[in-house]
Amino acid sequence: MASSPPPAIGLRRQIPNLLTLMRIVFAAGFFGALSCYRFPGTGIAWANVAIALFVIAAITDALDGWLARKWNVVSTFGRIMDPFCDKVLVLGAFVYLSGGRFMVKEWFDEDRLLTMASGVYPWMVVVILARELFVTSIRGVAESQGIAFGSKTSGKLKMILQSIAIPLVLFLVVNWPPTVHDWNLWLCNGLMWITIAVTIWSGIPYLFGIRTIMIESRTNPED
Repeated sequence: MASSPPPAIGLRRQIPNLLTLMRIVFAAGFFGALSCYRFPGTGIAWANVAIALFVIAAITDALDGWLARKWNVVSTFGRIMDPFCDKVLVLGAFVYLSGGRFMVKEWFDEDRLLTMASGVYPWMVVVILARELFVTSIRGVAESQGIAFGSKTSGKLKMILQSIAIPLVLFLVVNWPPTVHDWNLWLCNGLMWITIAVTIWSGIPYLFGIRTIMIESRTNPED
């Protein structure tokens, strides 16, 4: 009969997964707290709580993967839930930032394009979502054919940038509400345009995955 693993090893196997699940809890708290905010001055305290929860959730994202690799306890559960929790947190944050709570209605009267205090517009959310669906689809097909298809460096850089840009933009908008000509408005818009550009760039390496899948399919037509 195989002996049970020592308690310390069993605990190490669970800690990364617990951190991953905690990210969903922090994400729910983030969405709830941010729902109490409306630009420019309603629910500022709640918005700052939301910022803190997002930062904590982003830290758990870095920590769970690092611990799993360090302790050599990478699990199937973690490989499924970790990217899922990331997408819930980040995509949900962008959806909120592009919503009515950050819209500055009086700017419409001045016929200006900068109408979102957050710098995030609905079309940006569509681009980010399209990238994630594209990558997920390619990875699913590749792994179903037994082709290794791990995360790319560009994808990790994209996630790091998004995790920095979201709380930074929120902090600026909430604590220094921008006006049409304010420096922080242009900073928020610049950050989000850079984030979108990096998001699109990070999806380009996955295009080569399509070629790999096609070559593999021709080599093994019976699959």
